Amino acid sequence: MEGNFIKLNKKLLPFSWFYGLGVGFRNLLFEMGILKQHSYKTPVISVGNITVGGTGKTPHVEYLINLLKDHIHVAVLSRGYKRKSRGFLMATPETPMRDLGDEPYQMKQKYPEIVVAVDAKRTRGIENLISGAYTEKEVDAILLDDAYQHRYVKPGLNILLVDFHRLIIHDKLLPAGRLREPVKGKDRADIVIVTKCPKTLNPMEFRVLTKQMNLYPYQQLYFTTIKYEPLRPLFPEVPDVPSNPGLPSILAGKNILLLTGIASPKQIYYDLKAYTPNIHPLRYGDHHNFKKKDIKKINETFEALPAPKLIVTTEKDAVRLKDVEGLTPETRRSLYVLPISIEFMLQGEELFNEKIIGYVRKNPRNSILAKGKDDHKSKDSHHSGNGSRTISFRNN
Repeated sequence: MEGNFIKLNKKLLPFSWFYGLGVGFRNLLFEMGILKQHSYKTPVISVGNITVGGTGKTPHVEYLINLLKDHIHVAVLSRGYKRKSRGFLMATPETPMRDLGDEPYQMKQKYPEIVVAVDAKRTRGIENLISGAYTEKEVDAILLDDAYQHRYVKPGLNILLVDFHRLIIHDKLLPAGRLREPVKGKDRADIVIVTKCPKTLNPMEFRVLTKQMNLYPYQQLYFTTIKYEPLRPLFPEVPDVPSNPGLPSILAGKNILLLTGIASPKQIYYDLKAYTPNIHPLRYGDHHNFKKKDIKKINETFEALPAPKLIVTTEKDAVRLKDVEGLTPETRRSLYVLPISIEFMLQGEELFNEKIIGYVRKNPRNSILAKGKDDHKSKDSHHSGNGSRTISFRNN
């Protein structure tokens, strides 16, 4: 097992104490009702974390999209980190990545049929989505991406993600560690998911983790692991790889340049190392925008590797690399994307799905559950929020 990725700067612990005072005071204002929270009749599911850095939010949001999209009109609302636009923005398949941010752009490209919007002010974003002014059909559920600390919204279902390799119970507050708020912030979660778990975890290790997380009876705990999908070429002029290529057949015996601009690439590094020992990481910061000097370094680093060789990058990096200029023909031919999804462990998928679907069904507008049917009402009626929709989850 790869072990613990936590690195603490003990010299900064006094500053973490002061940071904790500020965050704790803010949370207290919400608990006392001095700072107001907004709740909504439309189901709102928040997916987030209390740490800085990647815990696997995007693949977990995509799991929820896949679970719901064939049955209800689902929307994703994100902050749109590092986007060049401001305010509320509805995504279209033609909206450039720079206006949305890499993660919302990735989701809109993968799921063009769903609503994707960005707004740093989540209350305004939700109100715009349910107002009917921006959507052709009424939104049945909203997925909030990375909004655990955005406490002005009170989601109907709060999902907290915890990286197995950076368990919050062992971490410290910023700046000594990577916690955005004290560990007791986990108490707000309805569901806690320990992500990026090694597939080799045994029953005793699951029991130890469950005890360490120390959740309340009202909270549900799940464990997920990363599932790697077949590699695909980033650029359309590259011939398709063989049908359903397994990672062993593609990576075995090759030198792999692992090109990442994400918060936590170590898990991918260790996983790919199981297929070939020749992994050469080239790492940039999270959400990194690749500049001319970066492209030059990528070309030179790849050229220096002995053949046979490939470049492997993530889906999030791919959306930022797709339109850059200056990649050599050899680099373009050799650049492959490694899509990931998540799998539930301990047969938790069915229980998790039931929890999500049960919450969506309780919404007043979604209370009539029969054969799937889109009652496409007139604009005035279906945006009033008082109508009922007929929604089926028979396949789940």
